[in-house]
Amino acid sequence: MIPTPHIEAKNKNEIAKTVLMPGDPLRAKFIADTFLEDVKQFNGVRNVLGYTGTYKGRRISVMASGMGMPSIGIYSYELYKFYDVENIIRIGSCGGYTPDVKLYDVILAKDAWSESSYAKVQGGYESDTIEGTPELNQRLVKYANELGIPMHIERIHSSDVFYRQNFEEYKEIYNKYGCVAVEMEAFSLFHNAKVLGKKAACLLTVSDNLETKEETTSEERQNAFTNMMKIALEMAE
Repeated sequence: MIPTPHIEAKNKNEIAKTVLMPGDPLRAKFIADTFLEDVKQFNGVRNVLGYTGTYKGRRISVMASGMGMPSIGIYSYELYKFYDVENIIRIGSCGGYTPDVKLYDVILAKDAWSESSYAKVQGGYESDTIEGTPELNQRLVKYANELGIPMHIERIHSSDVFYRQNFEEYKEIYNKYGCVAVEMEAFSLFHNAKVLGKKAACLLTVSDNLETKEETTSEERQNAFTNMMKIALEMAE
């Protein structure tokens, strides 16, 4: 079923087997413009930009996911199911729950804990925790070490809600479940990979910290999170 309702590529070969997925379409464009050669745009539906090019002579794609689990749930499912994509690496921003993760630190999500009903509704999955694909995580750790980029390997919180009425709830989530940071997409991405027999990973850069109250600007989030990009780009095949 291609093109799909949300991706206009008419040929599976327009998209590489590995796709990097930032949330922001402009971050996808930044990665394509800055790091890739021989770039071709394969998607512009709803301005969710997608590009395929080469990195160090190897093929890779980058496509935005939008914000939240329903959004990345749609795009990742279509990429996996209908375009034969094998690996999706989310590269996004997150908010730190502890002073141990500082602005611009890179976090590799070992697994994601969530209150979301996404996995239960989509496929009957009952657990509140889903791990990323160990094989991809091992490769990302290797690339980070080779590049000399420090990286935390931790559990993260995937939330459906950005503006919580009880702001202080993050403290309980950190203490009870061991989540060091919060984002809004990884849980559904990991679930889609699990049900479709594919692979998924999530690299995050700390954009703000709920404990220390430090934060970055939207422009910095769009353009300055290059360490996680460089790690993920080594996945090109």
